[in-house]
Amino acid sequence: MSEKSVNKLLEPFDLHGLKLPNRVVMASMTRGRAANADLAPGKLQAAYYAQRASAGLIMAEGTWVNQMSVGFMNVPGLYTDKQVDGWRLVTDSVHKNDGRIFAQLGHAGVLSHPDHLNGLLPVGPSAVNPKKVVFTTQGPLDTILPRELSIQEIKETVNDYKKAAANAKLAGFDGVEIHVQNPSLISQFLSDALNKRTDEYGGTIPNKTRFFFEVLDSVVEVWGSGKISVKINPYLKYRTDKDEWDDSLPTYEYLADRLNKYPLAFLQLLDWAEEGLDPKAHANRNLFGDFRKIYKGVIVANGGFTFEKANAILEKGDADLIAFGVLYIANPDLVERIAGNAPLNASQAETYFTGAEGGYLDYPTLK
Repeated sequence: MSEKSVNKLLEPFDLHGLKLPNRVVMASMTRGRAANADLAPGKLQAAYYAQRASAGLIMAEGTWVNQMSVGFMNVPGLYTDKQVDGWRLVTDSVHKNDGRIFAQLGHAGVLSHPDHLNGLLPVGPSAVNPKKVVFTTQGPLDTILPRELSIQEIKETVNDYKKAAANAKLAGFDGVEIHVQNPSLISQFLSDALNKRTDEYGGTIPNKTRFFFEVLDSVVEVWGSGKISVKINPYLKYRTDKDEWDDSLPTYEYLADRLNKYPLAFLQLLDWAEEGLDPKAHANRNLFGDFRKIYKGVIVANGGFTFEKANAILEKGDADLIAFGVLYIANPDLVERIAGNAPLNASQAETYFTGAEGGYLDYPTLK
């Protein structure tokens, strides 16, 4: 790695008054360590995030906004007092180590299962089975036909996002991110495959994005300017009940353009090869450059980057910050390793989503 490329990633960045010592973002990653009935983080998570506090910004793992949003085992929430207390342990530990951390607010929607919901059906924009696999206490299970949310329930869910955003502030986070990638209820409203509504929440692009913007408006009421981010995967595709794949890219382009009117901290763009995509087509597309032309604010690029590719995107100006995910599992001191051009630890896939300290806190640092 050249000295120039190292320095670009390590440049400080002023994120609307939040001073980042570098442009390295730790991406949100589900790790499944909240193995308690309260789905609350604790000392284990506090130690994990503190180890990674040298990141310019930490994005905490996705958190549930209410009980009906739960869609994965042992993932913490932000809808009870005990969960707020647990997250306060985390934010205090990160801040004591000179770090900065955002919460991520999510809802699994149709990609949940009665196993997670005390026997209730999962909910979504429409009663369409996404035909995916959900990981439950019984092991991997196929998704089932969900229940369509009523308009009143949509309004209640928007309010639950607002409450979770307020809880994030009580817990001491520096900001919040609205999760719109897979699996999320919001992305399901944006999908032609899963959203078959004929009311004001379906049909046209403005209608399909209505739920998202109602959520965003509610969170802005809590956090104000420069403290809210949005994470999207513009090429995300869901499968219809007729085994056809939707194309929601125009919806995401509309959404990104409209976000120019909002006082966001940043827009995080995720570029992963969707199911069935030709690898050459993935390599040849230019998601970050294309969306830089649409969205004029701060962009965080997320896409399994090497350091060289990350710096090339920063140099080109297609992004302002770079999010790293898997590399942060095994390298808590990733920034220091970038600075020293040091070798990286290999991660253990078998402990990504399960276990306690093993594969979570025990990866060695350079020190």
